[in-house]
Amino acid sequence: MTQDSPGATKGSGKLPGFDTGVANAARMWNYWIGGKDNFRADREAGDQVLEAMPALPLVARMLRRFLITTVDELSAVGVRQFLDIGTGLPTADNTHDVAQRAAPESRIVYVDHDPLVISHAQALLTSSPEGKTDYIQADLRDWPAISASAQRTLDFSRPVAVLLIAVLHFILDAEDPHRMISRMMADLAPGSYLVIAHAASDIQASTAAAMAQSYNATSSLTITPRDRATVARLFDGMKMTGPGLMPLDQWGGFSPATIADPPGLSCYCGIARKP
Repeated sequence: MTQDSPGATKGSGKLPGFDTGVANAARMWNYWIGGKDNFRADREAGDQVLEAMPALPLVARMLRRFLITTVDELSAVGVRQFLDIGTGLPTADNTHDVAQRAAPESRIVYVDHDPLVISHAQALLTSSPEGKTDYIQADLRDWPAISASAQRTLDFSRPVAVLLIAVLHFILDAEDPHRMISRMMADLAPGSYLVIAHAASDIQASTAAAMAQSYNATSSLTITPRDRATVARLFDGMKMTGPGLMPLDQWGGFSPATIADPPGLSCYCGIARKP
């Protein structure tokens, strides 16, 4: 389960290069949603993961709806700055499309480690005249680099909405994602928002475990699904908004007709505000 990955390939410590012979997280996700920006290695790896979790294309579509709905709602309450980390390959209704449709002056910074994603973003993601859009090639683990570059466009003295959609499950437990989030939010103004969608280990647990095993065997990255209590801890110090931390298929606005059978897509979603 991935929109895109946050950083380097396993054990490399470096940003990835462009290798069509190795399955790539962003391109696998693109394949699952029916896109054309993928290669044979991505499709073969994607098919293996789908054998373990056939609902992944539905998860991908619903996560896109979660993103669109969330950006709409945050724009409605006055948020005009968005930091989208692990953005993935451009598709319909990207963050800036939604935000600037509601408020043309909105400013958006996209962050991804993948050079293919950044190349596509620079070519396709254009800002409204009143606002601004920027792109950073960086690893989620390197918050100082992201912060320094993002502040060319965003004013950290005003609220920022940080979007981490299907990306934190690529951070290993040993890398302490809780510490990463705490450090990030500490640098942002009160009234900032944190939005997370994270692979779940305790929803259809056997399917989630099989998906992770298959993904980790075929991809250059490692995915770590987590239980609800662990994901909830990522919001420490913030106030949950909306329905709270919920499984993806229980998020408001989804009709029962779109939900898989059995219900319980293996993903948690939540939005929280910094006091």
